[in-house]
Amino acid sequence: MNIIEISNLNYHFSKKDHVLKDLNIKVPEGALYGLLAANGAGKTTTLRLILGLLKLQTGTIKLFNKDLCIDRSGLLSRIGTLIETPSIYNHLNAYNNLKVWQTIYNCKKERIEQVLQIVGLDNLGHKKAGDFSLGMKQRLSIAIALLNNPEVLILDEPTNGLDPNGIVEIRELLISLNKNFNISIVISSHILSEIEKIATHIGVINNGSIVFEGTLEQLINKQQECNMIEINTPDTGTLLELLNYKNRVFEIGNNNNLRVKVSGQNDIAILIKNLVDNNVNLYEVKQVRDDLESVFMNIIK
Repeated sequence: MNIIEISNLNYHFSKKDHVLKDLNIKVPEGALYGLLAANGAGKTTTLRLILGLLKLQTGTIKLFNKDLCIDRSGLLSRIGTLIETPSIYNHLNAYNNLKVWQTIYNCKKERIEQVLQIVGLDNLGHKKAGDFSLGMKQRLSIAIALLNNPEVLILDEPTNGLDPNGIVEIRELLISLNKNFNISIVISSHILSEIEKIATHIGVINNGSIVFEGTLEQLINKQQECNMIEINTPDTGTLLELLNYKNRVFEIGNNNNLRVKVSGQNDIAILIKNLVDNNVNLYEVKQVRDDLESVFMNIIK
């Protein structure tokens, strides 16, 4: 089942400012879905439309297979969100901050202790939120989003502005929420290295339209059709002669290893056979895989 399904979504702030253009997104149940886009490409607008914070113009949004327009309050009650930093009272400790929100959500008081334990803020005693690090404040914000025991979390740039330690803490928390508590998560970000570490599924938005959607593995493989392999050999001179003779495109990589452009798996086999037939000793031959940043840049180009 798709927990979120967006079809032909269009949105514009003015006639000249067309933010989303026939956007289509499907988020599978159980996914940790990374929504990737450059700043201003439409990812935050998309999340705001899903949450009813912007009025739907054209297109449809379904949550849990139900139209958002038909049962907005019922569907959104099953979602926790962090789009903007919620109001945190700096003069209160973590427990009393959550107590304010517990009244709003009308959930049981026992839930406060549960979410504090989940986000790792259960042993802070009377320490005031004003003395928290940015990472601790962000975990408190996620604790607020978890109070109503949501099935889905929607987070907009949750690691923005955090130091490396805070980023790691949020990363581990999100992975735990997804795997150990069966919470589906949608996270928008432009920090590609972080999305690569946690996401099971990826959606890439460019100029208001989805240009790729699928698993992380599918995204990486999409860019490997014309790849490079790295060859480690003591016979570099012989290898260079052969590559030049065959008009192969190559470059010198790390540790003077040679990187050779190939057009697919069959081409790799042909190249290796050719090297062996010419008595080139091979220590190692491996594919050079693009990182997510390179793949992302290739797609939006």
